[in-house]
Amino acid sequence: MLLHIDNLIKLVFTFLITILFTGCFSSSSYNYGNFNVFKKDRSSIKVPEQKMKNSEAMHRATMRPYQIFGKWYYPTVAKVGDVQTGISSWYGPNFHAKPTSNGEIYNMYNATAAHKTLPMNTMLKVENLENGKSTIVRVNDRGPFVGTRIIDLSNKAARDIDMVAKGTAKVKITVIGFHGKIAKTKAEKEEVASVGKYYLQVGAFSKYAGAKITQHKFKIMLNDEYDVIIKKGIFNNKEINRVWISGFRSEEEVKDFKEKNSLPGMIIAE
Repeated sequence: MLLHIDNLIKLVFTFLITILFTGCFSSSSYNYGNFNVFKKDRSSIKVPEQKMKNSEAMHRATMRPYQIFGKWYYPTVAKVGDVQTGISSWYGPNFHAKPTSNGEIYNMYNATAAHKTLPMNTMLKVENLENGKSTIVRVNDRGPFVGTRIIDLSNKAARDIDMVAKGTAKVKITVIGFHGKIAKTKAEKEEVASVGKYYLQVGAFSKYAGAKITQHKFKIMLNDEYDVIIKKGIFNNKEINRVWISGFRSEEEVKDFKEKNSLPGMIIAE
């Protein structure tokens, strides 16, 4: 009799544990890249139609350097025709109806994307290099911040290029316009979304040989992260050879680089 009672208790305990764990994971999951995350599905929340945010104040705010997980990102110069290749992921239900980086509300059913450095409202053609399918998206968010991924697509855009099930895909992205418009006129095709070009002068020499030695020293130190150039000029009616570190995409980036490396020198803006 006691044996039967023990078995009954075990049976009831097993049943309760099963109910508990089934309840914990009953909410639907979504795919963020290759990660299955069990969270409440927000996809049923309706997002009202909204106007694109494209003010100068928004662009100033979203083109500032920012830090995520201890790493700095520097929004960058871009021009029509720029190309990047890399891994794309997508984000969907759990972010639906939440604010994006430019102040809009994310709608997973719109053709949008997140990019770490391109200006907001940059228009991109995204081609899935694994199946040849393509789509057009507008950047209105920052990300992705997982590994070396270059773009996060909305659920709609990911479906357009048939990558939802897999979660990630190798893609080519091409800049095709700014301010939410595909470039069509000559002026639009020649437009550059720029925050200026900045340099750090690390030496000035009357003799070219001295400039070459300094250039070589900094090239080794920088390990191709930035370029080092020699800029010829005239100072006090004499030729001068200035050594500049180039490749900075904002004034904040060059200031940050100068301070982190304790470098003397003058910041040059062009």
